[in-house]
Amino acid sequence: MEAVINEIKKPENLVYGKTKVLTDNVMHYCPGCSHGVVHVALAEVLEEMNIQDQVIGVAPVGCSVFMYNYIDIDWQEAAHGRAPALATAMKRLRPDRFIFTYQGDGDLAAIGTAETIHACNRGENIVIIFINNGIYGMTGGQMAPTTIEGMQTSTCPFGREPTHDGNPLKMTELLAQLPGTAYVTRQAVHTPGAVRKTKKAIRKAFEKQKENKGTSVIEVVSTCSSGWKMTPVEANKWMEENMFPFYPLGDFKNV
Repeated sequence: MEAVINEIKKPENLVYGKTKVLTDNVMHYCPGCSHGVVHVALAEVLEEMNIQDQVIGVAPVGCSVFMYNYIDIDWQEAAHGRAPALATAMKRLRPDRFIFTYQGDGDLAAIGTAETIHACNRGENIVIIFINNGIYGMTGGQMAPTTIEGMQTSTCPFGREPTHDGNPLKMTELLAQLPGTAYVTRQAVHTPGAVRKTKKAIRKAFEKQKENKGTSVIEVVSTCSSGWKMTPVEANKWMEENMFPFYPLGDFKNV
């Protein structure tokens, strides 16, 4: 039996292996969190494009603040919401590097709205990865600009009500209208097929950067099991039934 196992384990029989761009550190994310899945997709793209030593990531305040522990590339931390501004400076100083930001909705669509919009409007040659779970995941589950109507959070326990709380903000649709954006898409990672589409989108965004096309934005509609007070299975089902109708998946701009 051992001989058979050793025969199967030969390198030429390997179907899938963990990318070397990921470290061996155990991730701190809650069970069922979408962040880890996106991390793997991102790391695999960096390895497949052979740009691990040419890329710099920007992680601001939020659940992904410790992202430097998991993806073995150069990193820069940014103040809350300021990742696009920092990425702009880095890309202008080092145009030979691939620069990307990795931001949650509270970061990108709330405190960082201005930085996001102006970087995209200028057409800064960077990639923005935007994780949208409709809630402030790290700080207690408060309502975010992306919280959809009727969705319950710790600060709108009876559900978001537009006449009182304002309307949800569709950042991806807004950014697609700006002249500086080259590729704007909304994806998800709740199924194997969705993960493949997200990974393809991430690669396309870096290819656009290589071609100096302008800003690429990849929104990933995600779950927050702990903030939503659901199991991972329940959260995925709720996302499909409630988030996707308001945040439809697909490409919005590709030039």
